[in-house]
Amino acid sequence: MKVITINLFLLMFILSSCAPTVRVEAPDKPIEINLNVNIEHNVKIQMDKQLDNLMKNQKDIF
Repeated sequence: MKVITINLFLLMFILSSCAPTVRVEAPDKPIEINLNVNIEHNVKIQMDKQLDNLMKNQKDIF
């Protein structure tokens, strides 16, 4: 009985030493993110003809 207990204890010890380990480490190289973004914008300003004439005639309005 004593031999079985010792064998069982040794078996449990051997199996527990094979437990997987998880390590979290920082990478050797920095993380690189390439964002190839093309931004285009168009601004349209439409003025009323009367307002356009007012702007031409009175240049010091603004």
